[in-house]
Amino acid sequence: MSTTEPAIKRAAVFVDGQNLFYGAKAAFGSVYADYDVKALAEIVCRNKGWKPVAIRFYTGVPDAQDNAKWSDFWANKLLGMSRQGVHVYSRSLKYRNKSVRLPDGKTHSFLSASEKGVDIRLALDVIRMAIRREYDVAVIFSQDQDFSEVADEVRLIAHEQGRWVGVASAYPSSPTCKNTRGINKTDWVKIDRATYQACLDAYNYGL
Repeated sequence: MSTTEPAIKRAAVFVDGQNLFYGAKAAFGSVYADYDVKALAEIVCRNKGWKPVAIRFYTGVPDAQDNAKWSDFWANKLLGMSRQGVHVYSRSLKYRNKSVRLPDGKTHSFLSASEKGVDIRLALDVIRMAIRREYDVAVIFSQDQDFSEVADEVRLIAHEQGRWVGVASAYPSSPTCKNTRGINKTDWVKIDRATYQACLDAYNYGL
């Protein structure tokens, strides 16, 4: 088996939906998840000379009883993605009370949403597809440093298989961003404003 870098690289794209939104909010001022996942994944791959063979999207979604507006938005947006051939994975958001101490010494309590299991599912899919040799490059749309361990695991799998495999992280970038880093131990692919604006979703799903 050869570890030579393939001339044509098959790319599997894994999108951390909430991380991508918050990145676009910080970089470009997006007020909701206004991206077209398929278009954005394809243009990032095309600019790098990669052939996209799979696009997978992961997000937490509020229950209708907690937030009907955003529950409906995500139900419709995820349906639209799936009709485009994007594999979607969603789980209900979990809420818990959090408290923070304010500068005046008072304590403020609020409900905080968390995506239990979403990141784990994304990580497992990256590893599973590497074992099955389904891609040459894993493109993770996220800046979550927890995925650096996934990059280590993919490289170990590639070494055991005797083949070349790359891992990249793609994320919105602009001078306004405080977080300028991609995932450690990956190749960083910065998405500029022009690229992002060219990949906006034509629908707002009732917002």
